[in-house]
Amino acid sequence: MPLQQPATRPADAEMAGPFPPDLHDVRHLWLKAGLLLLWALVSFGSTYFARDLQVLVFGGWPLGYWIAAQGAVLVFIAIVVAYGWAMNHLERQDQMRREAQLQQLQQQQQSATSAADRAHG
Repeated sequence: MPLQQPATRPADAEMAGPFPPDLHDVRHLWLKAGLLLLWALVSFGSTYFARDLQVLVFGGWPLGYWIAAQGAVLVFIAIVVAYGWAMNHLERQDQMRREAQLQQLQQQQQSATSAADRAHG
């Protein structure tokens, strides 16, 4: 049985996906990539250099132990907090930009209607 294509396609191709298009904004993708890179460096970098870090002692314990037991968890919490703060900041910027565009559009419409009224009146 051949698969059938849907009869109608969504009018707005950007909204066809499961996520709003602003979640894939370049700024968001760079933020996610940077935080993912930091996560990978902390997770795998500390493991790779664990033997070298054992030489350094912090609080009576080798630094490798501190990173494995506490440091990585604290970095992961910091990543989550940084992501939340940055996304709130980006969303506020986007909201201000949308409001400015809406205000500009309203001003253009008002000037167009007043010009049309003057032309007919």
